[in-house]
Amino acid sequence: MSNAAHARRALVLIVDDEPRVVRLVSEVLKAVGYAVIAATSGTSALEMLALEQPDLVLLDVLLGNGPTGYAVCRRIREFSDVAVIMLTAKATESDTLTGFEAGADDYLTKPFSAKELVARVEAVLRRTQRAEETVTANFTCGEIEINFARHAIKVAGQPVALTRTEYALLHQLALNADRVIPHEELLTKVWGAEYRNDVDYLRAYIRYLRRKLEADPANPRYILTSPGVGYLLACPDPQ
Repeated sequence: MSNAAHARRALVLIVDDEPRVVRLVSEVLKAVGYAVIAATSGTSALEMLALEQPDLVLLDVLLGNGPTGYAVCRRIREFSDVAVIMLTAKATESDTLTGFEAGADDYLTKPFSAKELVARVEAVLRRTQRAEETVTANFTCGEIEINFARHAIKVAGQPVALTRTEYALLHQLALNADRVIPHEELLTKVWGAEYRNDVDYLRAYIRYLRRKLEADPANPRYILTSPGVGYLLACPDPQ
């Protein structure tokens, strides 16, 4: 059974207060075999998430009644690691970082095509499946400690909470420690081939990952940039 075939049977929760958007997204996803449920408010979405246990949530940023999509995403992360794609009419760097901070796995900017919607949903579900694969070894890079089996991160002995995608990015950097990974390779391995040219997307994630791992994010010690090429995780020699 292929991953794509498995993904097409996944359950998607659409959270949007625009009936037209819900209808169109539902039609597109059902046409390729997904099961779909919908909520028009953050409150009903949280109830539905707890009851139905969807595999992925498509969450609009600007909900007309009740909490914003960002607030809903933060609430989701208090009890679930379900994949979340934020739907937004704009995606400035500030918006993107706010979504990442809330725990979103991806962004989709309105208006979007049916092809783009399906590609993003399938890519995020593939990342979710890969994140569940168990790696038993532990990894230490200076003050950064990674327990791969538990997906647990510590910096200077203190636990650090990462989203699924942040963890996948750090995992890829750790597997290639002290080697510059080209932008395209990082994007393909972490997000999927559909993202291989989204360098701005990668840059935003790197910036936010540095905020969580570096003592001085503006002058990083660990996650370094190779201008025009890519990024590397620089690990000091053990003392």
